[in-house]
Amino acid sequence: MKKQVFTTGIIFVLILAILAGCSGNNGGNKNAGTPGNTGGSASGGSKEKVEIAVWLTPQWKGVLDATEENADYDSFFKHAADKFAKQYDKYDVKVNVQVVAGDQRDELLNVNLSGGTPPDVFFESVFAMGDYAHRGALLPLTDIVDDEARADIAQGYWDNVTFGDDVYFYPFAHNPGTLAYNADMFKAAGLENMIGGETEIKTWTLDQYEQILEGLKNMPKDQFSNAYPMALYGLNNQGDTWNLAYLRMFGNSFFDENGSIVLDDEKGVKAAEWLKKIYDAGYTNPGAESVSSNDANAMFQNQQLGISFTNAVLFNNAKADMAAGKAPKFDIRLANIPSEGGDPLTFTYVVGASAFKTGDAKREEAAKDFIRYFSTDTDFVKSSKNSVPVRSSVAEQYKSEYPFFAAYDANAAYMFAFTGNVPGYSELRQVLFPELQALYIGEKTPAQAVKDYQAKGNEVIAKARENSSLK
Repeated sequence: MKKQVFTTGIIFVLILAILAGCSGNNGGNKNAGTPGNTGGSASGGSKEKVEIAVWLTPQWKGVLDATEENADYDSFFKHAADKFAKQYDKYDVKVNVQVVAGDQRDELLNVNLSGGTPPDVFFESVFAMGDYAHRGALLPLTDIVDDEARADIAQGYWDNVTFGDDVYFYPFAHNPGTLAYNADMFKAAGLENMIGGETEIKTWTLDQYEQILEGLKNMPKDQFSNAYPMALYGLNNQGDTWNLAYLRMFGNSFFDENGSIVLDDEKGVKAAEWLKKIYDAGYTNPGAESVSSNDANAMFQNQQLGISFTNAVLFNNAKADMAAGKAPKFDIRLANIPSEGGDPLTFTYVVGASAFKTGDAKREEAAKDFIRYFSTDTDFVKSSKNSVPVRSSVAEQYKSEYPFFAAYDANAAYMFAFTGNVPGYSELRQVLFPELQALYIGEKTPAQAVKDYQAKGNEVIAKARENSSLK
């Protein structure tokens, strides 16, 4: 590789942070709705003055790069705000930028929503913000999405940000989920022919994947003692996205067109049977019912697992830990989740801006115009390279510098929206892992676990749908 896939200094705070309630070192407070750091203002003249507040959780530092002088989490938005205000012809706009801690995000939003003082714009993962669309707190953004953006950003990303009939988040960047594997273990197990390129996201058929598991089970113990082929976990809801993918491996769509769970069919039961089969056969770590995703990630980094889950952030962090001597060094590579049908399964965590309803038509107009500005401007969208771009044009532009961008971009064709954008998804996450635990310890058959999950999950969705503003 010409260069490490991502700049190691940049931490794009997403997946495990999101799954556990992400945190940042720029703490929020209940007055965060009050204008804070001024991003910029126009000289104005006779234009009417409008002031908007932009909130974000810590994402990346700097405008284009964390090595910039005085780079901070608000640098991009302060710079964008200044440029926006100078060219905006509708109002004399002032943009106040506020970084809030991820673990205080919902508390701050709820307090300010209750008080009628929500921010005008919030930049965050859709995974963390989807419920606000169902609550009717967000403005549709469909009218600011043009054909050029539709063509440059793959449909899978739009599926992730569309709730009901409208787009509620403007996709900017994403954090794709894949598998990671230890190529050194593959070589030791005689599986060289299954290894992909250093910058490839390898796709295996399900038959090949089972061959890999069998080979890794018989890897030389003198080289890798106390190691298992594949990570499997079900302690809690963290990392549940990969479990949701495994349950789709045999072609089940998981949600129907009405947003109800339809896992309880032949394909869904077959997937649960497969999980139980590989667990009982010793192809995974033992005690999956009491192993968390964090545990599995640590085992993989300590070379106790041949294959585990990862995303762009975890992959980057793992390589950084190896380079810093914090973890054993090995040849880590990426692969897709296989399926019986042959096409890979892939998902992602889309990050972008949403606009809150404030009741002030001018502020709402300015907020949407600001979102469109930094989400489409050819210079500002380059900053998505700090994570993974959703735009094919940006991935193409930086592919020589970040070679995985091309692979992630090609993967977008196989993407599924793992939440289904259903109401009550945050509560729905609490339903899956108890059924997986019952499956692994033999308390329930695969068919019963799937049936019970579907029944309980659809109760959650139905109850939440009653309160959703999106019918």
